[in-house]
Amino acid sequence: MRNKKIDLGIWIMSSMVLLAAVSRFLPHPPNFTPIGGMALFGAAYFSRKGLALIIPFVALWLSNLVLDNVVYAQYYDGFVWFSNPMVFVGFAAIVAMGLFTLRKVNTRNILGSSLLASVLFFLISNFGTWLAGSGVMYTKDFSGLMTCYAAGIPFFWNTLAADLFYVGVLFGSWQYITSRYPTLASKLG
Repeated sequence: MRNKKIDLGIWIMSSMVLLAAVSRFLPHPPNFTPIGGMALFGAAYFSRKGLALIIPFVALWLSNLVLDNVVYAQYYDGFVWFSNPMVFVGFAAIVAMGLFTLRKVNTRNILGSSLLASVLFFLISNFGTWLAGSGVMYTKDFSGLMTCYAAGIPFFWNTLAADLFYVGVLFGSWQYITSRYPTLASKLG
């Protein structure tokens, strides 16, 4: 019976992560996405580090496939498997950070991790924008990098708001579910 409960818990958590990824298809302000929330949720509740990364990563990748090849197809020549690798690097970094900061899941650790996730994603994704650029928008020196970071600051606030929102939804939903069904409360997978 325990294995069925574990399977059910993994299925529920995986479904929550997938639903968060699907929310990327809804109209939203720039950078108001569930990336940080998905990464932190996986890190907090999947006991196997592999699943903590793989399940949210696959959900993010699948949503990117649809977005890049359907919604934004006009910006690419042909089918796109990975449009922005630095998003996935930032995502993996958030999972890794969450594995350490969310060993104990409580409000303080969740809020702190969410704030750190926003900063980490901002630094990595904007570094990627600067690195991948042609040098036309941002010169390939320290000044160009700082200009790129400065240009990204308005988008940071949406990332921060989204991380707090999705962390609240995912962690709050899981808390509600496990309060109703306590046998699901242990770390799974």
